[in-house]
Amino acid sequence: MRLPVLLLSLALPALAAEIPQGTHALLRMVNSVSTRTAKEGDYVYLRTAIPIVAGGQIVVPAESYVQGVVSKVTRSGKVKGRAELAIHIETLTLATGQVIHMTPHPVSVDAEGTGQHVNGDTEHEIEQGKDTGRDAARVAEFSGAGAAIGGLGTATWTGAGIGAGIGAGVGTAIVLLTRGREVELRQGATMDVVFERPVEVQ
Repeated sequence: MRLPVLLLSLALPALAAEIPQGTHALLRMVNSVSTRTAKEGDYVYLRTAIPIVAGGQIVVPAESYVQGVVSKVTRSGKVKGRAELAIHIETLTLATGQVIHMTPHPVSVDAEGTGQHVNGDTEHEIEQGKDTGRDAARVAEFSGAGAAIGGLGTATWTGAGIGAGIGAGVGTAIVLLTRGREVELRQGATMDVVFERPVEVQ
């Protein structure tokens, strides 16, 4: 009696698991991507940083390969315009060789010490933060240096004031001629993505 049951169980296909809608997955960058050098169509390679678990079981093991593609690149402007990067996740490859097509979208990324973040209002693009504070600090730095130089040898507020004005002008010119920060996703950086629809995994 046991033999027919065993043969029947071998003949049945393996039950498919499912990544439910709304599941989060933490991915780790294998290669680096920057709005400074990236082009639309460039491939992005990642791995699952931790297992994807659903229903109390591991559906996708850690270190599974994920591939995406750069779908939009905008470099940071010199006067205005923040850097933007859009990555479209396409496939997940399991250790068995099974390739699963999927389209989760990013919801957060490593800030890398900057203000870069995922903007959910713009098709989940990764954008760099504003440079207003950094630019103001740079102008103030040059203004202070100019005031110190202007006051040398004169010991008057007039000289210091002229120096400060010149320094502020130099600082402003440098800010206007310098691009803002780019979006940088370095090797090892993590990205949190969420599945908008269920994905079957066998």
